[in-house]
Amino acid sequence: MIPDKIRDKLPLTEDKKQLLQQQTISQHTPGKILKDFQTILEFLQPDGVQVSSTHRQFPLKYFQQLNSKLSYPIDINLKRPVQKSYPYIHGLYFLLRASGLSQLITTGKKTKLVLDPKILQIWHNLNPTEQYFTLLESWLVWGDNKLLGDERDMFDQAYLCLLFWGDIPEAGLKFNNYSEQDKLYYPGFHNLALLHLFGLIELTSGKPQPSKGWRFTDVKPLPWGNAIMAVLTESRTDIKIENYAQFRQDFRIAFETLKPYFQPYFPEWSQTLVIAEGGFTEGTYIFKVTLHNAWRRIAIPSHLNLDEVATAIVEAFDFDPRHLYRFIHQNRMGRIFELDHAELEFNPDTSDFRLGDLSLEVENHLQFIFDLRNEWEFDLYLEKIDHDNGEIQQPQVLESHGLPPVQEEEYMVYLIEDEWKADFRKPDDN
Repeated sequence: MIPDKIRDKLPLTEDKKQLLQQQTISQHTPGKILKDFQTILEFLQPDGVQVSSTHRQFPLKYFQQLNSKLSYPIDINLKRPVQKSYPYIHGLYFLLRASGLSQLITTGKKTKLVLDPKILQIWHNLNPTEQYFTLLESWLVWGDNKLLGDERDMFDQAYLCLLFWGDIPEAGLKFNNYSEQDKLYYPGFHNLALLHLFGLIELTSGKPQPSKGWRFTDVKPLPWGNAIMAVLTESRTDIKIENYAQFRQDFRIAFETLKPYFQPYFPEWSQTLVIAEGGFTEGTYIFKVTLHNAWRRIAIPSHLNLDEVATAIVEAFDFDPRHLYRFIHQNRMGRIFELDHAELEFNPDTSDFRLGDLSLEVENHLQFIFDLRNEWEFDLYLEKIDHDNGEIQQPQVLESHGLPPVQEEEYMVYLIEDEWKADFRKPDDN
Protein backbone atom coordinates (compact mmCIF):
# COMPACT_ATOMS: atom_id res chain seq x y z
CA MET A 1 0.00 0.00 0.00
CA ILE A 2 1.06 3.60 -0.60
CA PRO A 3 1.73 5.30 2.77
CA ASP A 4 -0.71 8.11 3.59
CA LYS A 5 2.13 10.63 3.89
CA ILE A 6 2.99 10.03 0.23
CA ARG A 7 -0.62 10.29 -0.99
CA ASP A 8 -1.09 13.47 1.04
CA LYS A 9 2.15 14.97 -0.23
CA LEU A 10 1.61 14.07 -3.90
CA PRO A 11 -1.93 14.98 -4.96
CA LEU A 12 -2.33 15.36 -8.71
CA THR A 13 -3.24 19.02 -8.59
CA GLU A 14 -4.24 21.26 -11.50
CA ASP A 15 -0.83 22.94 -11.58
CA LYS A 16 0.86 19.54 -11.93
CA LYS A 17 -1.54 18.58 -14.71
CA GLN A 18 -0.78 21.84 -16.49
CA LEU A 19 2.96 21.25 -16.15
CA LEU A 20 2.58 17.79 -17.68
CA GLN A 21 0.54 19.14 -20.59
CA GLN A 22 3.08 21.87 -21.31
CA GLN A 23 6.18 19.68 -21.12
CA THR A 24 8.00 18.94 -24.36
CA ILE A 25 10.12 15.82 -24.41
CA SER A 26 13.27 15.71 -26.51
CA GLN A 27 16.75 14.20 -26.44
CA HIS A 28 17.80 16.87 -23.93
CA THR A 29 14.74 17.59 -21.85
CA PRO A 30 13.49 16.81 -19.28
CA GLY A 31 16.81 15.45 -18.12
CA LYS A 32 19.48 13.73 -20.19
CA ILE A 33 18.11 10.21 -20.15
CA LEU A 34 17.50 9.83 -23.89
CA LYS A 35 20.88 11.31 -24.76
CA ASP A 36 22.79 9.07 -22.35
CA PHE A 37 20.77 5.98 -23.23
CA GLN A 38 21.69 6.54 -26.87
CA THR A 39 25.33 6.67 -25.75
CA ILE A 40 24.93 3.23 -24.19
CA LEU A 41 23.26 1.87 -27.33
CA GLU A 42 26.11 3.16 -29.49
CA PHE A 43 28.61 1.63 -27.08
CA LEU A 44 27.16 -1.82 -27.71
CA GLN A 45 27.17 -1.53 -31.48
CA PRO A 46 27.84 -3.31 -33.72
CA ASP A 47 28.67 -6.61 -32.00
CA GLY A 48 28.06 -6.06 -28.29
CA VAL A 49 30.61 -6.35 -25.49
CA GLN A 50 31.81 -9.21 -23.37
CA VAL A 51 30.48 -8.99 -19.81
CA SER A 52 31.57 -10.43 -16.48
CA SER A 53 30.84 -14.07 -15.74
CA THR A 54 29.28 -13.45 -12.32
CA HIS A 55 26.70 -10.68 -12.71
CA ARG A 56 26.87 -10.22 -16.50
CA GLN A 57 27.94 -6.60 -16.09
CA PHE A 58 30.45 -4.36 -17.86
CA PRO A 59 34.09 -5.11 -16.97
CA LEU A 60 36.52 -2.61 -15.47
CA LYS A 61 38.18 -1.67 -18.77
CA TYR A 62 35.03 0.11 -20.04
CA PHE A 63 34.19 2.29 -17.04
CA GLN A 64 36.36 5.34 -17.71
CA GLN A 65 35.42 5.36 -21.39
CA LEU A 66 31.68 5.24 -20.66
CA ASN A 67 31.86 7.65 -17.74
CA SER A 68 33.57 10.31 -19.85
CA LYS A 69 30.81 10.18 -22.49
CA LEU A 70 27.88 10.64 -20.12
CA SER A 71 26.18 13.93 -19.29
CA TYR A 72 27.26 13.72 -15.64
CA PRO A 73 30.72 12.11 -15.48
CA ILE A 74 31.77 11.49 -11.89
CA ASP A 75 35.04 11.08 -10.05
CA ILE A 76 35.03 8.08 -7.71
CA ASN A 77 38.70 7.77 -6.67
CA LEU A 78 38.66 3.98 -6.39
CA LYS A 79 41.47 1.69 -7.48
CA ARG A 80 39.32 -1.33 -8.31
CA PRO A 81 35.83 -0.07 -9.12
CA VAL A 82 32.95 -2.31 -10.13
CA GLN A 83 29.97 -1.31 -12.22
CA LYS A 84 27.86 -0.15 -9.27
CA SER A 85 30.71 2.21 -8.30
CA TYR A 86 29.45 4.30 -11.23
CA PRO A 87 25.72 4.75 -10.40
CA TYR A 88 24.92 6.46 -13.72
CA ILE A 89 26.43 3.57 -15.70
CA HIS A 90 24.77 1.09 -13.35
CA GLY A 91 21.39 2.74 -13.84
CA LEU A 92 21.72 2.88 -17.62
CA TYR A 93 22.73 -0.78 -17.68
CA PHE A 94 19.60 -1.50 -15.63
CA LEU A 95 17.46 0.23 -18.27
CA LEU A 96 19.27 -1.57 -21.06
CA ARG A 97 18.36 -4.94 -19.56
CA ALA A 98 14.88 -4.07 -18.25
CA SER A 99 13.78 -2.56 -21.58
CA GLY A 100 14.45 -5.75 -23.53
CA LEU A 101 16.66 -3.93 -26.06
CA SER A 102 19.60 -6.10 -25.09
CA GLN A 103 20.11 -9.81 -24.60
CA LEU A 104 22.83 -12.04 -23.22
CA ILE A 105 24.46 -14.49 -25.62
CA THR A 106 26.67 -17.20 -24.13
CA THR A 107 29.17 -19.09 -26.24
CA GLY A 108 31.28 -21.56 -24.31
CA LYS A 109 32.47 -19.78 -21.18
CA LYS A 110 32.09 -16.26 -22.58
CA THR A 111 28.97 -14.11 -22.42
CA LYS A 112 28.28 -11.02 -24.50
CA LEU A 113 25.66 -8.34 -24.05
CA VAL A 114 24.29 -7.50 -27.49
CA LEU A 115 21.44 -5.45 -28.90
CA ASP A 116 18.43 -7.21 -30.36
CA PRO A 117 18.24 -5.84 -33.93
CA LYS A 118 14.49 -6.42 -34.22
CA ILE A 119 13.67 -4.61 -30.97
CA LEU A 120 16.23 -1.89 -31.75
CA GLN A 121 14.45 -1.11 -35.02
CA ILE A 122 11.14 -0.73 -33.17
CA TRP A 123 12.90 1.54 -30.65
CA HIS A 124 14.22 3.82 -33.39
CA ASN A 125 10.70 4.16 -34.79
CA LEU A 126 9.41 5.57 -31.51
CA ASN A 127 9.26 9.32 -31.02
CA PRO A 128 11.10 10.94 -28.04
CA THR A 129 7.98 10.94 -25.85
CA GLU A 130 7.39 7.23 -26.49
CA GLN A 131 11.05 6.47 -25.82
CA TYR A 132 11.06 8.47 -22.59
CA PHE A 133 8.02 6.73 -21.12
CA THR A 134 9.18 3.32 -22.33
CA LEU A 135 12.36 3.79 -20.31
CA LEU A 136 10.42 5.21 -17.36
CA GLU A 137 8.17 2.15 -17.27
CA SER A 138 10.98 -0.36 -17.84
CA TRP A 139 12.73 1.20 -14.83
CA LEU A 140 9.95 1.89 -12.34
CA VAL A 141 7.48 -0.86 -13.19
CA TRP A 142 9.43 -3.79 -14.58
CA GLY A 143 13.01 -3.35 -13.34
CA ASP A 144 14.06 -6.21 -11.07
CA ASN A 145 17.09 -5.99 -8.78
CA LYS A 146 18.20 -9.43 -9.95
CA LEU A 147 19.31 -7.77 -13.19
CA LEU A 148 21.94 -6.00 -11.10
CA GLY A 149 23.08 -9.14 -9.33
CA ASP A 150 21.19 -8.25 -6.14
CA GLU A 151 18.58 -10.20 -4.25
CA ARG A 152 15.08 -9.86 -5.58
CA ASP A 153 13.33 -7.01 -3.74
CA MET A 154 9.75 -7.39 -2.54
CA PHE A 155 9.14 -3.81 -3.75
CA ASP A 156 9.42 -2.48 -7.28
CA GLN A 157 11.57 0.54 -8.12
CA ALA A 158 8.53 2.84 -8.26
CA TYR A 159 7.65 2.06 -4.65
CA LEU A 160 11.23 2.67 -3.49
CA CYS A 161 11.34 6.01 -5.30
CA LEU A 162 7.95 7.02 -3.89
CA LEU A 163 9.16 6.24 -0.37
CA PHE A 164 12.18 8.43 -1.01
CA TRP A 165 9.96 11.19 -2.41
CA GLY A 166 7.82 11.10 0.71
CA ASP A 167 10.88 11.82 2.86
CA ILE A 168 12.55 14.55 0.81
CA PRO A 169 11.56 18.16 1.68
CA GLU A 170 10.84 20.68 -1.05
CA ALA A 171 14.05 22.50 -0.12
CA GLY A 172 15.97 19.29 -0.75
CA LEU A 173 18.50 17.30 1.24
CA LYS A 174 22.09 18.12 2.07
CA PHE A 175 24.71 15.45 2.71
CA ASN A 176 27.71 16.82 4.57
CA ASN A 177 29.74 13.64 4.57
CA TYR A 178 29.81 10.00 3.49
CA SER A 179 28.22 8.89 6.74
CA GLU A 180 25.10 10.93 6.00
CA GLN A 181 24.74 9.77 2.41
CA ASP A 182 25.25 6.14 3.43
CA LYS A 183 22.09 6.42 5.54
CA LEU A 184 20.07 6.90 2.35
CA TYR A 185 18.82 3.29 2.35
CA TYR A 186 16.33 3.82 -0.46
CA PRO A 187 15.93 4.32 -3.35
CA GLY A 188 19.53 3.12 -3.93
CA PHE A 189 22.34 4.98 -5.65
CA HIS A 190 21.51 3.72 -9.15
CA ASN A 191 17.92 4.89 -8.68
CA LEU A 192 19.18 8.24 -7.45
CA ALA A 193 21.24 8.57 -10.62
CA LEU A 194 18.21 7.65 -12.74
CA LEU A 195 16.02 10.19 -10.95
CA HIS A 196 18.62 12.75 -12.02
CA LEU A 197 18.87 11.49 -15.61
CA PHE A 198 15.07 11.54 -16.03
CA GLY A 199 15.03 15.17 -14.87
CA LEU A 200 13.06 14.43 -11.70
CA ILE A 201 15.65 15.81 -9.27
CA GLU A 202 18.53 18.23 -9.19
CA LEU A 203 21.68 16.53 -7.91
CA THR A 204 25.10 17.95 -7.12
CA SER A 205 28.16 15.71 -6.94
CA GLY A 206 31.11 16.50 -4.69
CA LYS A 207 34.78 15.63 -4.59
CA PRO A 208 35.35 12.05 -3.43
CA GLN A 209 37.79 11.02 -0.75
CA PRO A 210 40.32 8.28 -1.52
CA SER A 211 38.73 4.83 -1.64
CA LYS A 212 35.30 6.21 -0.72
CA GLY A 213 33.53 6.26 -4.07
CA TRP A 214 30.81 8.57 -5.42
CA ARG A 215 30.12 11.65 -3.33
CA PHE A 216 26.94 13.70 -3.69
CA THR A 217 26.17 16.78 -1.63
CA ASP A 218 22.70 18.06 -2.58
CA VAL A 219 19.48 16.45 -3.81
CA LYS A 220 16.42 18.56 -4.61
CA PRO A 221 13.07 17.52 -6.09
CA LEU A 222 12.03 19.35 -9.26
CA PRO A 223 8.46 20.31 -10.28
CA TRP A 224 8.60 17.78 -13.12
CA GLY A 225 9.51 15.10 -10.59
CA ASN A 226 6.60 16.10 -8.33
CA ALA A 227 4.22 15.79 -11.28
CA ILE A 228 5.53 12.37 -12.35
CA MET A 229 5.38 11.02 -8.80
CA ALA A 230 1.83 12.33 -8.40
CA VAL A 231 0.72 10.39 -11.48
CA LEU A 232 2.49 7.26 -10.23
CA THR A 233 0.76 7.61 -6.86
CA GLU A 234 -2.62 8.00 -8.54
CA SER A 235 -2.10 5.01 -10.82
CA ARG A 236 -1.20 2.73 -7.94
CA THR A 237 -4.19 3.92 -5.91
CA ASP A 238 -6.66 3.57 -8.80
CA ILE A 239 -5.82 0.10 -10.02
CA LYS A 240 -3.86 -1.14 -7.01
CA ILE A 241 -0.70 -2.10 -8.82
CA GLU A 242 1.32 -2.65 -5.67
CA ASN A 243 2.64 -5.66 -7.57
CA TYR A 244 3.14 -4.08 -11.00
CA ALA A 245 5.36 -6.90 -12.22
CA GLN A 246 3.18 -9.80 -11.21
CA PHE A 247 2.68 -12.74 -13.50
CA ARG A 248 0.77 -12.04 -16.72
CA GLN A 249 -1.16 -15.07 -17.91
CA ASP A 250 -0.91 -14.22 -21.60
CA PHE A 251 2.87 -13.72 -21.41
CA ARG A 252 2.56 -10.50 -23.38
CA ILE A 253 5.54 -8.23 -22.75
CA ALA A 254 4.79 -4.63 -23.66
CA PHE A 255 5.50 -1.30 -22.01
CA GLU A 256 1.91 -0.11 -21.73
CA THR A 257 1.06 -0.22 -18.01
CA LEU A 258 1.54 3.52 -17.51
CA LYS A 259 0.09 4.57 -20.84
CA PRO A 260 -3.51 5.18 -19.63
CA TYR A 261 -2.18 7.56 -16.96
CA PHE A 262 0.29 9.62 -19.00
CA GLN A 263 -1.21 9.60 -22.49
CA PRO A 264 -3.93 12.14 -21.59
CA TYR A 265 -1.13 14.67 -21.09
CA PHE A 266 1.04 13.34 -23.92
CA PRO A 267 -1.21 12.43 -26.87
CA GLU A 268 1.93 11.94 -28.96
CA TRP A 269 2.43 8.69 -27.02
CA SER A 270 0.89 6.41 -29.62
CA GLN A 271 3.18 3.45 -30.24
CA THR A 272 4.20 0.96 -27.58
CA LEU A 273 7.39 -1.07 -27.45
CA VAL A 274 6.27 -4.70 -27.61
CA ILE A 275 8.87 -7.38 -26.86
CA ALA A 276 6.56 -10.42 -26.98
CA GLU A 277 2.99 -10.60 -28.22
CA GLY A 278 2.11 -13.66 -26.18
CA GLY A 279 -0.11 -16.30 -27.68
CA PHE A 280 0.79 -19.86 -28.65
CA THR A 281 3.93 -21.00 -30.50
CA GLU A 282 3.42 -24.20 -32.47
CA GLY A 283 6.31 -26.61 -32.89
CA THR A 284 8.57 -29.18 -31.30
CA TYR A 285 10.85 -27.82 -28.60
CA ILE A 286 14.31 -29.36 -28.36
CA PHE A 287 15.69 -29.00 -24.83
CA LYS A 288 19.04 -29.95 -23.38
CA VAL A 289 17.98 -30.90 -19.85
CA THR A 290 20.77 -30.99 -17.27
CA LEU A 291 20.80 -32.32 -13.70
CA HIS A 292 24.18 -32.31 -11.99
CA ASN A 293 26.58 -34.07 -14.40
CA ALA A 294 23.91 -35.86 -16.41
CA TRP A 295 21.96 -34.45 -19.33
CA ARG A 296 19.30 -35.51 -21.78
CA ARG A 297 18.29 -34.00 -25.12
CA ILE A 298 14.50 -34.19 -25.22
CA ALA A 299 12.03 -33.27 -27.95
CA ILE A 300 8.72 -32.07 -26.51
CA PRO A 301 5.68 -31.04 -28.57
CA SER A 302 4.41 -27.56 -27.76
CA HIS A 303 0.81 -28.74 -27.24
CA LEU A 304 1.68 -30.65 -24.04
CA ASN A 305 0.84 -28.92 -20.78
CA LEU A 306 3.52 -28.36 -18.15
CA ASP A 307 2.42 -31.34 -16.08
CA GLU A 308 3.13 -33.55 -19.08
CA VAL A 309 6.46 -31.77 -19.60
CA ALA A 310 7.35 -32.44 -15.95
CA THR A 311 6.57 -36.14 -16.31
CA ALA A 312 8.70 -36.39 -19.47
CA ILE A 313 11.69 -34.82 -17.71
CA VAL A 314 11.68 -36.90 -14.54
CA GLU A 315 11.08 -40.14 -16.42
CA ALA A 316 14.04 -39.36 -18.70
CA PHE A 317 16.18 -39.28 -15.53
CA ASP A 318 14.54 -42.37 -13.99
CA PHE A 319 13.02 -40.40 -11.12
CA ASP A 320 9.76 -41.27 -9.41
CA PRO A 321 7.31 -38.63 -10.73
CA ARG A 322 5.05 -38.56 -7.65
CA HIS A 323 6.23 -35.25 -6.21
CA LEU A 324 5.32 -31.58 -6.29
CA TYR A 325 7.21 -29.27 -8.62
CA ARG A 326 7.59 -25.77 -9.98
CA PHE A 327 8.68 -24.21 -13.27
CA ILE A 328 10.56 -20.88 -13.16
CA HIS A 329 11.39 -18.74 -16.17
CA GLN A 330 13.34 -15.49 -15.99
CA ASN A 331 13.30 -13.71 -19.31
CA ARG A 332 15.97 -11.32 -20.53
CA MET A 333 14.24 -8.33 -18.90
CA GLY A 334 14.47 -10.03 -15.52
CA ARG A 335 10.74 -10.74 -15.30
CA ILE A 336 10.18 -13.97 -13.39
CA PHE A 337 7.29 -16.31 -14.14
CA GLU A 338 6.56 -19.11 -11.67
CA LEU A 339 4.09 -21.92 -12.36
CA ASP A 340 3.30 -24.51 -9.69
CA HIS A 341 1.79 -27.94 -9.36
CA ALA A 342 -1.92 -27.49 -8.69
CA GLU A 343 -1.62 -28.75 -5.10
CA LEU A 344 0.60 -25.81 -4.12
CA GLU A 345 -1.96 -23.07 -4.82
CA PHE A 346 0.68 -20.31 -4.72
CA ASN A 347 1.28 -19.41 -8.35
CA PRO A 348 -0.60 -20.14 -11.59
CA ASP A 349 -1.31 -23.83 -12.18
CA THR A 350 0.99 -25.86 -14.45
CA SER A 351 -1.98 -27.80 -15.82
CA ASP A 352 -3.42 -24.57 -17.26
CA PHE A 353 -0.46 -23.85 -19.54
CA ARG A 354 0.94 -25.59 -22.55
CA LEU A 355 4.63 -25.44 -23.36
CA GLY A 356 3.89 -23.26 -26.39
CA ASP A 357 2.12 -20.68 -24.22
CA LEU A 358 5.32 -19.58 -22.49
CA SER A 359 6.78 -17.40 -25.28
CA LEU A 360 10.16 -19.07 -24.86
CA GLU A 361 12.87 -18.08 -27.31
CA VAL A 362 15.75 -20.21 -28.55
CA GLU A 363 18.67 -20.08 -26.04
CA ASN A 364 16.27 -19.35 -23.16
CA HIS A 365 16.57 -21.32 -19.94
CA LEU A 366 13.62 -22.78 -18.05
CA GLN A 367 14.22 -23.91 -14.48
CA PHE A 368 12.38 -26.98 -13.21
CA ILE A 369 12.35 -27.62 -9.46
CA PHE A 370 11.25 -31.17 -8.73
CA ASP A 371 10.39 -32.49 -5.27
CA LEU A 372 10.13 -29.23 -3.34
CA ARG A 373 11.50 -30.86 -0.22
CA ASN A 374 14.79 -32.00 -1.76
CA GLU A 375 14.71 -29.43 -4.59
CA TRP A 376 16.22 -31.22 -7.54
CA GLU A 377 17.07 -28.36 -9.91
CA PHE A 378 16.84 -29.23 -13.60
CA ASP A 379 18.04 -26.74 -16.19
CA LEU A 380 16.10 -26.79 -19.46
CA TYR A 381 18.06 -25.04 -22.21
CA LEU A 382 16.01 -24.46 -25.35
CA GLU A 383 18.28 -25.33 -28.28
CA LYS A 384 15.74 -25.23 -31.10
CA ILE A 385 12.07 -24.90 -31.99
CA ASP A 386 11.21 -27.09 -34.98
CA HIS A 387 8.16 -25.41 -36.48
CA ASP A 388 7.82 -27.86 -39.37
CA ASN A 389 8.03 -31.18 -37.56
CA GLY A 390 4.53 -32.41 -36.77
CA GLU A 391 5.50 -36.06 -36.51
CA ILE A 392 6.48 -35.96 -32.84
CA GLN A 393 3.31 -36.06 -30.77
CA GLN A 394 4.85 -37.34 -27.53
CA PRO A 395 8.14 -36.52 -25.76
CA GLN A 396 11.20 -38.31 -27.11
CA VAL A 397 14.66 -38.62 -25.58
CA LEU A 398 17.00 -37.93 -28.50
CA GLU A 399 20.31 -38.22 -26.66
CA SER A 400 21.40 -39.33 -23.21
CA HIS A 401 24.68 -38.65 -21.34
CA GLY A 402 25.66 -39.53 -17.79
CA LEU A 403 23.98 -41.39 -14.97
CA PRO A 404 21.39 -39.42 -13.00
CA PRO A 405 21.88 -38.95 -9.24
CA VAL A 406 20.18 -41.44 -6.94
CA GLN A 407 16.78 -40.24 -5.78
CA GLU A 408 16.97 -40.98 -2.06
CA GLU A 409 14.98 -39.33 0.70
CA GLU A 410 13.68 -39.84 4.20
CA TYR A 411 10.13 -40.19 2.97
CA MET A 412 8.20 -39.91 -0.26
CA VAL A 413 4.92 -38.15 -0.95
CA TYR A 414 2.58 -40.19 -3.14
CA LEU A 415 -0.60 -39.36 -4.97
CA ILE A 416 -3.08 -42.05 -3.88
CA GLU A 417 -6.72 -41.89 -4.88
CA ASP A 418 -6.38 -38.20 -5.76
CA GLU A 419 -4.92 -37.37 -2.34
CA TRP A 420 -1.33 -36.61 -1.38
CA LYS A 421 -0.10 -38.94 1.35
CA ALA A 422 3.27 -39.28 3.06
CA ASP A 423 4.98 -42.68 3.24
CA PHE A 424 7.66 -42.54 5.94
CA ARG A 425 9.96 -45.12 4.38
CA LYS A 426 12.97 -44.99 2.19
CA PRO A 427 12.10 -45.93 -1.39
CA ASP A 428 13.97 -49.23 -1.20
CA ASP A 429 12.34 -50.39 2.08
CA ASN A 430 10.09 -53.44 1.93
